Amino acid sequence: MRDLSTPLRVVAFVAALAAAFAVAWGGGRLVGPVDTAPVAHEGAADHTDEAAHGDDHSTEAIADVGGLTSRADGYTLALADRTLDAGRTRLDFQVLTSSGRPLLDYTREHEKDLHLIVVRRDLTGFQHVHPTLDAATGTWSVDVRLTPGVWRVIADFTPEGWDGITLADDVAVGGGFSPEELPADSRTATIETDEGTYTVVLEGDTAPGASTVLTTRVELDGEPVTDLEPYLGAFGHLVAIRSGDLGYLHVHPEEGRPGPGIDFATAFPTPGTYGLFLDFQHRGVVRTAAFTVESGGAPAAAGEEGDGHDH
Repeated sequence: MRDLSTPLRVVAFVAALAAAFAVAWGGGRLVGPVDTAPVAHEGAADHTDEAAHGDDHSTEAIADVGGLTSRADGYTLALADRTLDAGRTRLDFQVLTSSGRPLLDYTREHEKDLHLIVVRRDLTGFQHVHPTLDAATGTWSVDVRLTPGVWRVIADFTPEGWDGITLADDVAVGGGFSPEELPADSRTATIETDEGTYTVVLEGDTAPGASTVLTTRVELDGEPVTDLEPYLGAFGHLVAIRSGDLGYLHVHPEEGRPGPGIDFATAFPTPGTYGLFLDFQHRGVVRTAAFTVESGGAPAAAGEEGDGHDH
């Protein structure tokens, strides 16, 4: 690993502050330290608690919060480097089993073996990317674009013969760090493109503690979009991340028509601020709309806007 320069030492200090804030924000509800010893199981044959997991993917499963630790259920997210350069850079990592060997066998979900979310700790710079696996070494690799600060790397995957797992860890990026505040509860996003202006509205109950269905509605220059294209097996994918500890919520797309509305089943487990990010594909381009939701707070008035970007 490279020696920490002065900017990187500053970023490392910011990372420590971010971690401390996450603990305080959680009110003592932290799931467990990152270095908690993993459960000892290697594959499906060692999963003695299969019955406890079962096949119930209803309210209880939807409400699960992942990404709070880099080690869980006998698996570890091992980043190749804890510091990266700003700009376009390569991110390498492995998923290790309890024996320390790289995991090679996955169950494909939404057309991919592993989904990777990269987002700065102030919930800016969101990227949903799909790394490639070197089967010879068990190393995943992907190019990402990073700005100075502390970034959360969230890996969402399903080992073959097991349930889905979400692991996460931080990387520090050197340089002048300028944190950004989340906007107030904002449920309308606009995306300026060469095709015109997309407007995406988020609707639905966001009260904490209960399952809900959220609907996103997509328009282009004021007209409903009814020809959304399948992306990763659905007409849209929604990621929800809790501000503070960056807990990752499992959001499940519902089957439906290609717009303008896209439905998602989820639950907000606790009151607080959440960043929601919708990926949808239209006219051959994947675009991202970003929202801010205050669960347990008053919803935004119509016309308060978030932002969006293209992949």
